Amino acid sequence: MQLSSLNVTLQRMNMIENQFQSLASIAQKPDNDFQKILESTAKNSKNPTSVSRSEIDNLITKYADKNGLDEDFVKAVINQESGFNPNATSHCGAMGLMQLMPSTAQGLGVKNAYDAEQNIEGGTKYLKGLMDRFDNNKSLALAAYNAGPNAVKKYGGIPPYAETQNYVKKVLSKYDTYKGVAG
Repeated sequence: MQLSSLNVTLQRMNMIENQFQSLASIAQKPDNDFQKILESTAKNSKNPTSVSRSEIDNLITKYADKNGLDEDFVKAVINQESGFNPNATSHCGAMGLMQLMPSTAQGLGVKNAYDAEQNIEGGTKYLKGLMDRFDNNKSLALAAYNAGPNAVKKYGGIPPYAETQNYVKKVLSKYDTYKGVAG
């Protein structure tokens, strides 16, 4: 029981460290738009985005195709990340349908992470980058999406974090459901 608690604590520390490093690198840039992103995020969280599931599905198809991803895979990620809620915000500040962190959103050119199209465009681009980095291994790409690519690299596979291991299982299970594969 104590080992499990230690793993959760280490995972959280690793995620916080990754987020801190990303934020620190952004804050040091002379052409920093980070404050604008935070202000936009705060403004948009007070003005919820309204978009239908049909519109979300169309955007998933558009950007999954553009990035060479299986749209059912993208749907499974969005289902797990936000439950298809474009206004979702996590406890650690991840935003929108694909739960982009502010630093990740900025790096992807996303100005408003609560805008469904910008979020899916950026999120699928990021997911495609992870798929490429991990030789199209969905499990490793998902682990990297959840815990960060450095954690996957550090452990040489899915990190020993219960949250990440469960995340990968849930997304792949939902992916199988969308694909019509019996589980």
